Amino acid sequence: MQTVLITGGTGMIGKALTTLFLEKGYKVIVLTRKDKRSRRLNLSFAKWDIEKSIIDASAIQSANIIVHLAGEGVAAKRWTVKRKQAIVDSRVQSGNLLLKALSENENKVSTIIAASAIGWYGPDTAASLAKGFIETDSSDDSYLGNTCQLWEQSTAAIASKGIRLVTLRIGIVFNKRGGALAEFIKPAQFGLATILGTGKQMVSWIHQKDLCNLIFFAAENKKIEGIYNAVAPEPISNKKLVLGIAQKMWPIYLPIYVPSFVLKIILGEMSVEVLKSAKVSAQKIQAAGFVFDYPTVEEALVDLLK
Repeated sequence: MQTVLITGGTGMIGKALTTLFLEKGYKVIVLTRKDKRSRRLNLSFAKWDIEKSIIDASAIQSANIIVHLAGEGVAAKRWTVKRKQAIVDSRVQSGNLLLKALSENENKVSTIIAASAIGWYGPDTAASLAKGFIETDSSDDSYLGNTCQLWEQSTAAIASKGIRLVTLRIGIVFNKRGGALAEFIKPAQFGLATILGTGKQMVSWIHQKDLCNLIFFAAENKKIEGIYNAVAPEPISNKKLVLGIAQKMWPIYLPIYVPSFVLKIILGEMSVEVLKSAKVSAQKIQAAGFVFDYPTVEEALVDLLK
């Protein structure tokens, strides 16, 4: 029985991924800052502290696969100078800590699946609107673009150790219980379809089940290596997304445009990302053989808004 070690395993995606690996017959170790005990068969917790550069060596020694999801939530709080630094540090320091632990401890790790984000890409161009951003496109010279670049650099050296490294640039994750979709649903509960800015900006998204299945696919498929976009095949405009949610919830609803200047007042610098259009391609991972259960927003919303 193989063992997968998950960082960020107590988060929304991490919990779902833990359940999936357990169902598939893996042992799972979740790295956490808090002492925890598991009541589930084949699930255990191990201690790590990124700020103190501490990690349970036995967890590294036991693992065959590492799934690295750890990082402060980008949209969880307003972007102050301190918050922006915390977002970067949580990603870079955790990657450096994993690399250090692998260098200092004998281990049998053969694969690492490392998270990144589509914040790597800049605003849409004529080329990206036609075909979507692809994995070889350069990073954007913005806060999130630079953050993603540092994030990926922190784990890139792992490949030099003979370990298969898969980096996933993850889109906006749609989930039943939280994340971005919950924010879209809040006004829709009152019959309001709140369109952000012009509503023309493209949203590159992925259903959480597809993301977990994609991570498992990458873990099991030895031919998968390098960088892949983890987004659904059909990006959608903000306007179509918001109207689609409202239509699923109400026979009659009121579309309301939220002007860009209002978003800038409410969200500060983060509004740049909310208003940015980024059409990202899923072609590479599809060509590798991965099949999405929820390739369209329509199919995703049918499941998520049951």
